[in-house]
Amino acid sequence: KRVETPQPAHPEAVLAVVEELARDHQGFDRVSVGFPGVVIDGTTRTAPNLDPSWAGFALGGEIERRLGKPTRVNNDAGLHGMAVIEGQGVEVVVALGTGMGFGLYVDGRYVPNIELAHHPFKKGKTYEERISNAERKRIGNKRWNKRVREVIAVMEPIFNYRKLYLGGGNAKKLVPDGLPDNVQIVDGSAGLTGGFKLWA
Repeated sequence: KRVETPQPAHPEAVLAVVEELARDHQGFDRVSVGFPGVVIDGTTRTAPNLDPSWAGFALGGEIERRLGKPTRVNNDAGLHGMAVIEGQGVEVVVALGTGMGFGLYVDGRYVPNIELAHHPFKKGKTYEERISNAERKRIGNKRWNKRVREVIAVMEPIFNYRKLYLGGGNAKKLVPDGLPDNVQIVDGSAGLTGGFKLWA
């Protein structure tokens, strides 16, 4: 089930939505959370596209308290990648949504909390500022697709990945023609399957 993120997206507002969703899905015995920011030991450290009040918030513990179920929290792009990677060599996931999520994997092991999206990229702007959803709407899909390809061209010689997966809600806006052979567009719902992998 999909619910729009409340605005402003501070912890109490988001947790109220989580509780509402949980009421509609009884019978579960554990919870997996994909969070758009840095997560360390269930505590959120950053949330660039939500609200500053997420810094230092014990999200895993709070959801366990409210729902009464064991909870694990991971970066959302990292979770997304757990569903699609093959587990061989260096693999990278870029999640294209509100911003730009990033996941790095080495032989199937996730390297947590690399926030490539906020690294300077081009013309004084970060990766995220160049290919965010707001920017896609501003410049149109054709120019946005060109920018995504520029990001791919810059990332490839840095990470020398065996495979790159492009996912997230805006992956469906990508034109697959002409993408390198080692780049694959994956379904935006992979984060749901990735949630199971947190407990594997």
